[in-house]
Formats: sequence, structure tokens, C-alpha cells
Amino acid sequence: MGKKGKERARERREQRRQEISHLRTVPYSPHERWWSKETVAVVTGANQGIGYEIARQLAVHGLHVVLTSRDFDRALGATTNLQAEGLSVQPCQLDITDAGSVMSFASWIQLEHGGIDVLVNNAGVNFNRGADNSVEFAETVIKTNYYGTKRMIDTMLPLMRPSSFGARIVNVSSRLGRANGRKNKIGDPTLRENLMKDETLSEELLDEMLTNFLSQLNDGTWQNGGWPQMYTDYSLSKLALNVYTRLKARRLAERLDSHRVYINCFCPGWVKTQMTNWEGNMSAEEGADTGVWMALLPVENISSGRFYAERREIDF
Repeated sequence: MGKKGKERARERREQRRQEISHLRTVPYSPHERWWSKETVAVVTGANQGIGYEIARQLAVHGLHVVLTSRDFDRALGATTNLQAEGLSVQPCQLDITDAGSVMSFASWIQLEHGGIDVLVNNAGVNFNRGADNSVEFAETVIKTNYYGTKRMIDTMLPLMRPSSFGARIVNVSSRLGRANGRKNKIGDPTLRENLMKDETLSEELLDEMLTNFLSQLNDGTWQNGGWPQMYTDYSLSKLALNVYTRLKARRLAERLDSHRVYINCFCPGWVKTQMTNWEGNMSAEEGADTGVWMALLPVENISSGRFYAERREIDF
């Protein structure tokens, strides 16, 4: 892309940014508001950054939010700030990489609320900054971003309350995890095709892909494996999450309407948070917007198994 092309792209992004900023000021009509103060939303990794902002915006719209963090004191601090604004927010400790922690959390939710209506899977890690592409912590990244999120989905699904509006699962992901990304795609055409085709897509395929990457990491051959070249471990973890979102949506579509659960993922963009070392070009408020929009979509407008950015569907 030449200089003029980049300039036009920047102008389009800024225009869309302004459009969304305006949309955030438009209140939901009574017809669109399917939720109430009894509606329970869980947001993981919400003590700061995008997760905190998603929790805040959902609470501003009138939902009761359970704000979780690996560190209870951080969850409590974040919750205290939001409660001072008059918002209905509740703290809870949760480590999505720990099966025991997730099970304890599910038991607490069952006792405290009887179930949930919205699950926002925001908790995640990335140890690379700028031009870095270290894979030193690849196992932790994959364990957290994919397997931890998958554990949350599988554990919380039985607790998602039936309604005519459908429960919602929102997975915070990244454009870096697109199988057909222009700059960061999977190099193996067979694997890429199998990931994109419903008839070949499976959890086993995802497990095999991640196992192969970690195996190559251990024997030092990963750089020749056709993996994404930018933030390789993070990109693969988000690719797995994106693909799993599609797979899970297909399975959930078989449910009766009264037990319908909609699951989608979104890219918040390059946001100024601790994870990006504050180098992004968007605020946390802007980054959270699409996730909140997805969680609150009126039932007549919602789909499942989709990937969004800036309130628009993008390809996988």
C-alpha cells in the first residue's frame, strides 16, 4: 500500500471511529432493551483495561456485572470504583487457567445468582511488545487464551439461563488470529483450508495444530513451520479461539429457541492498555465498544459464530 493508500485508510478509520463514538451516545429504545437489572453478566480479567471498560459499560446500561480477576484485591478495587458511580458490580476471584478455580466460580454463581445471561471472555495474556516475537511463554499464552477461555465456555454453558432473547457469549480476540489474514495467515494451505471448512473443523484439529507448534518450539524448528510471523504464540492462541467460536456456534445452533446461546468473537483493535505497553491508537472505552454492542444486540439482529470489529462483521 502506497502513501496515498495509507492516508485514505487512516481517513476511513477515523471516520468510522467518529461514527461509533456517536452511536455510543444513542440510547437503546424500550423495544431494544431485552435486559433488566436482574440480568447477570460475567466479565473475566476485568480489573483493568478493556475488561474493566466492558464491565463498566454493561453496568452503565443497567446489567448486574460480576467482575473477575486472578487477584481478588484487584477485582475488589476495580469494583469499588464502579460502585462509587452507582453501578451494580460485584467482585470475584477467578483464574481461568485453573480448573479448580473455574469450578469454584461456577458453584458460587449457581448459589449467588442461579445462572448468568452474558459471558464476556476477556482474560488473556501477551508477552510481546512492539517488534518483538518471543515465544518464551508460548505455553502460558496458549493455555490462557485458548484452553482457559474454552474451559470457561464449557463450564458456564450449563449455567446460562434460558430466555426468549438468548444468552450471549462474547470472546475478546484479535485480527492477528485470522487464518486468512493478509499479513499474518497460516502458511500451510491444507491446514488453512481445513480450519475454514465446516466439514473438516474439529477440536481435534485445533489440538493437533497447537501441539505441532509447541513440539516445533521445543525442537527449535517453529520458525519454518508456516506459523504467523507476528506475535506467533498470541496469534495462534487467538486463531484457535476464533475457530472454536465458529465450531461452538454450530453446535449451539441445535438447541431449542428457549435455550439458545449466541457466541461470537471480536477484535477490539490496537488499544492503549498495559498489554500493549500503552502504545495503541484507541482508548479502552473505544476498544470495549464492539464487545458491549454484541452483548446487547436485540434478538432480531443477533447472529452466532461471527467475527466483528468496529461493529462490523469481518472474515476469519
